[in-house]
Amino acid sequence: MADEYSLAEVLERFYQNQLALEAALMELTLWAEQQNASTVSQNIRGALETIGENAGHIKQGLARLKTENHK
Repeated sequence: MADEYSLAEVLERFYQNQLALEAALMELTLWAEQQNASTVSQNIRGALETIGENAGHIKQGLARLKTENHK
């Protein structure tokens, strides 16, 4: 059970949460665009861009951490 709460596992769950939030924000963006709320949708898209950029770094870091833990 201790392995269930390893740093890699906790970070993996943070990453999964980030992906879920990204999906929810995309739904909100589409809705805002349908409501002609262009400023809101632009702000959300800016947040989505940040999430997307960080997701790659997080995923690479997780892979490295998991590799190091299995050595």
